[in-house]
Amino acid sequence: MRKLRVLVIALLALALIATPALAKKHKTIKVGAILAVTGKASFLGAPESKTLQMLVDEINAKGGIDGHKVELVIKDSAGDPEKAISFTKQLIEEDKVFAIIGPSTSGETMKIKSIVEEAKMILLSCAAAEVIVNPVAKYVFKTPQKDSFAVQKIFQQMNKMGIKKVGVVVGGTGFGKAGKAQIEKLAPEFGIEILISEVYAPNSTDLTAVVTKLKGAKVEGVINWSIVPAQSIVAKNMAQIGLDVPLFQSHGFGNIKYVEAAGAAAEGIIFPAGRLLVADTLSKKHPQQAVLAKYKKDYESKFNEPASTFGGHAYDAFMILVKAIEKAGTDKEKVRDAIENMKGFVGTGGVFNFSAEDHNGLDINSFEMLTVKDGKFTLLKK
Repeated sequence: MRKLRVLVIALLALALIATPALAKKHKTIKVGAILAVTGKASFLGAPESKTLQMLVDEINAKGGIDGHKVELVIKDSAGDPEKAISFTKQLIEEDKVFAIIGPSTSGETMKIKSIVEEAKMILLSCAAAEVIVNPVAKYVFKTPQKDSFAVQKIFQQMNKMGIKKVGVVVGGTGFGKAGKAQIEKLAPEFGIEILISEVYAPNSTDLTAVVTKLKGAKVEGVINWSIVPAQSIVAKNMAQIGLDVPLFQSHGFGNIKYVEAAGAAAEGIIFPAGRLLVADTLSKKHPQQAVLAKYKKDYESKFNEPASTFGGHAYDAFMILVKAIEKAGTDKEKVRDAIENMKGFVGTGGVFNFSAEDHNGLDINSFEMLTVKDGKFTLLKK
């Protein structure tokens, strides 16, 4: 009897020791996402949403992150900053998510930056404006390359082409206004003179009047900075009025659907982008090749549509979070620290090296200059 009692006590002790470990393995990590799945910015948010769901399904099928299953809570903001604010509060206060991915646009991100910072909520934005991470906010990170680097790449190309006098048109969004500020700031450094600068409504359907002003100013090149479908309209209207000068777009042009919308007018457009769009041309020795090839193959086979840089931004955000959790566990503060100190993370946008001073982690070499040829994206010949 005494031996039996000792055995029972021993078994109970083992059960108590094992219980926390078992509980840990079955803990669910809830990740929120605020994305423009519908609306004017759906070219961004729809591939981001699909990418996140694909990755979560894949990681859960493998047992989760170190045994922790992931629950994804996606909120469709339709690109509306007010909805983004409401969803942010809901994800923090009601859903009690571990971290938030998104929003898709810069304007939305800037509206919620102070909210997540006050709540000490990790935010991995999929939007590009540099003001998102400059100045640095402790809990706010972003995965798209900096707009100042995109501007520099455009100006470097203009210098090569002998273009000195340009016209600038931007969408009246957070991304457009931030890009305009960078263009105006950096132009003198590259000997570029801005002859005319115009801001148009994001929901514009005809920009003939705007591009006619550019033609009248006798510009040698045009920079359009936007993420909305109007960037396709700029190209079409330029062709319609015979404004035959090079059109440079921002890195917000990285979805082939914009090319399809512009049709023949898209031919020859020049823009900076990450290497996802030209992944097939990379050497197998390139540090990003394997990651880009796998993501592109997985996404395109699952959704039967071309991968875009925007889905890539969501891929990077989620995988950065996963790597940080694998390193630091499920303590939010330790995960935040792990992101801030992450080095050499190979993503679709480049190789990320974060620091306390840099919550974007990418340098100018994360960009290539691309062009549209025969309706497809291709590397611009140097």
